[in-house]
Amino acid sequence: MEPLGITTVLLVICVSCLLFLSAWRKMSGSGKLPPGPVAFPIIGNTLQLHVDIKQSLLSEKYGSIFTIYLGSERVVVLYGYEIMKESLIGLGEEFSGRGSMPLFEKMAQEPGIVFSNGERWKKLRRFALTNLRNFGMGKKSIEARIQEETHFLVERLRNTHGQPFDPTLFLTHAVSNVICSIIFGDRFDYEDKKFVTLINIIEENGKLQRSPWTALYNFFPTLMDYIPGPHHKLFKNAQEFRRFVLERVNMHKESLDPSCPRDFIDAFFIKMEERKNGQSDFNVGSLVRSTVELFVAGTGTTSITMKFGLLILLKYPEIEEKVYEEIDLVIGRSRSPCMADRSQMPYTDAVIHEIQRYINLVPLGLPHAVTRDVYLKQYLIPKGTTIFPALKSVLYDRREFPNPEQFNPGHFLDENGAFKKSDFFMPFSAGKRICVGEGLARMELFLVLTTILQNFTLKSVIDPKDIDITPESSFVSNAPKSFLLCVLPR
Repeated sequence: MEPLGITTVLLVICVSCLLFLSAWRKMSGSGKLPPGPVAFPIIGNTLQLHVDIKQSLLSEKYGSIFTIYLGSERVVVLYGYEIMKESLIGLGEEFSGRGSMPLFEKMAQEPGIVFSNGERWKKLRRFALTNLRNFGMGKKSIEARIQEETHFLVERLRNTHGQPFDPTLFLTHAVSNVICSIIFGDRFDYEDKKFVTLINIIEENGKLQRSPWTALYNFFPTLMDYIPGPHHKLFKNAQEFRRFVLERVNMHKESLDPSCPRDFIDAFFIKMEERKNGQSDFNVGSLVRSTVELFVAGTGTTSITMKFGLLILLKYPEIEEKVYEEIDLVIGRSRSPCMADRSQMPYTDAVIHEIQRYINLVPLGLPHAVTRDVYLKQYLIPKGTTIFPALKSVLYDRREFPNPEQFNPGHFLDENGAFKKSDFFMPFSAGKRICVGEGLARMELFLVLTTILQNFTLKSVIDPKDIDITPESSFVSNAPKSFLLCVLPR
């Protein structure tokens, strides 16, 4: 890409200023918005949103609902359990829109399940939920698939022969194969070149999306289109991913038997055939995009959570030891863990919940949008306003989780050691936009982590006291720092 000319840069800056002024005028004439800090020209309040302590200070000053500007875009932030319950759940329909994320919209080309809105979103989400369940999500059949995949993972871990290794790809390959079995009807060999390439793209894009370039693009998309940077690699990777999925879609089309759908793609083709006589949201474009979203979402977040979990257990070997004891008592060594074991393993269940709470994977959640003018508390939020639910404000609520900065499975245990549910546990968000794959993710976290710990003792390559579990944080998500570990057969 050629360097920008000074004239172009100045022009883009002027356009950004005009957009900001336009948004400011809208704010002044749209009723009583939630209060918020004064926004800087062009950048708005961008610098005040990313840092957790600044969000907390804004909440202390303005309350549980406040207005900020990201670039020229007006955003309302929800801070705390009560306001999220009142809005995302109590006013679920009004808060069910998807807020704008220009970077992901450009990567997507056509909205699928995650980034669509209105009737299109409702139809695609309903179809996805129905067919994910039909192909095993939440059922014994998907439990068997996860167990099968853990066997491949265990053998791969045995082949490390006690030597230090980075667990990233081990976990990512295993988790990805589970969602692949649902959407493609089959798993991939860990050495399959195309599969390895796709996983590498997911890993690379994850790192790029946690860089400042992602926030800059989402706030200033017009300007960033003209500026060289790693965000252009994201778009290139997205195209390569799309080509792979389109290839698989075409293979399914050629071998489709409508009387016997094999997977999500087959079911989508059957739905397309039912709607072929009129304009429909079920077309090849939405099929490809929905498949990509399920693939990426079903791979990245769960594998990162598992990786974080292993790091935390390395940091706290006394917690790891208690999980070993519970596994040996309830499951033993002669059979694979199953979901029926979870109700008899309160400590392990609490550890997994605490991992998800502590790592706070998506601190701000994905943006919502209001579908119509709506009053929340005494404030008017105009239709189309982007809403950020600050999930960390719930997961780190001191009233519900004393000393939330400390990793403590006791946050999910009562005085008798029984598992204790919490309404504040919202790692998958809440309301009508709650994660489609929540049920699958919960099964994978329990079955994969317990299977690893049933078969191996985790050993750190450094003193546990020196392990840093502080996440690499960004506007989009958190991730653990890179680390090595050894696994020793038990």
